[in-house]
Amino acid sequence: MIKYFLPLLLTCTPLAWAEDGAKVAAKYNCLACHAVDTKIVGPSYKEVAAKYRGQKDAEAMLMKEVRSGLPGGKWGKIPMPAQQIEEKDLRIIVRWVLSH
Repeated sequence: MIKYFLPLLLTCTPLAWAEDGAKVAAKYNCLACHAVDTKIVGPSYKEVAAKYRGQKDAEAMLMKEVRSGLPGGKWGKIPMPAQQIEEKDLRIIVRWVLSH
């Protein structure tokens, strides 16, 4: 019986989830302006995760900000334009970012 569920269990591991987040972020070119550890144009994902850590609505808030864009001032002078990302992909990216 376990052999039928093993592929599902393997895809639910934190490592697989993290790899999916990185792949989806690359698919939408997020890595052109953001990196895990370093500020590029926008903040690093570790900075974003630290800012939202402990907030109950962090995932929803970050998804809204990515969708609508941000004016300059929140993370620096350069604004972030609104992003057109599919709902399920955006959720994967946001959860991955918040995991840092």
